[in-house]
Amino acid sequence: MQITSSAISLTVDDVPASSKFLADHFGYAVRMAADGFASLGRDDGGVDLIFLRRGIEVLPPELRQVHTAGTIVAFVVDDLEAEQARLRAEGVEPTLPIREEPWGERLLLVTDPNGVVYELVEWPDR
Repeated sequence: MQITSSAISLTVDDVPASSKFLADHFGYAVRMAADGFASLGRDDGGVDLIFLRRGIEVLPPELRQVHTAGTIVAFVVDDLEAEQARLRAEGVEPTLPIREEPWGERLLLVTDPNGVVYELVEWPDR
C-alpha cells in the first residue's frame, strides 16, 4: 500500500467556524468546500482536516448526529512559548496553558468554536 496523503474527518455543528479557526490560527487553506463540508490542507504536507456538518447525509445514519468529542488534533512545533504568545496575540486563550509531562513532552491546548481541541506539542531532543 502506498499512502499519498492523510486526513482526519471531524463532525461539527458549524463547519465555517472550525474552518476559519484552522485557517486563521494554523495556516490551513480551504481546498474544497460545499454546504456542510470543508476540506482544509497545508502546503507543507501536514495532515488534511475535513469538517462535516452534523446530520449531513454523506455520513452513515448511525453517525449523522454524533458530534466530534474526545478527539485531539496534535501539531508538533519547535517553539511552544512562541506559539502560545502568537495565539494569545491573535485572541486565542489556551484551554490548557503550557505544561510539561513527566516523560518530557511539553504541550498546550486550544479549542475552536465547535469544541475541537488542538494540542501543540514540543518534544525534548527535537
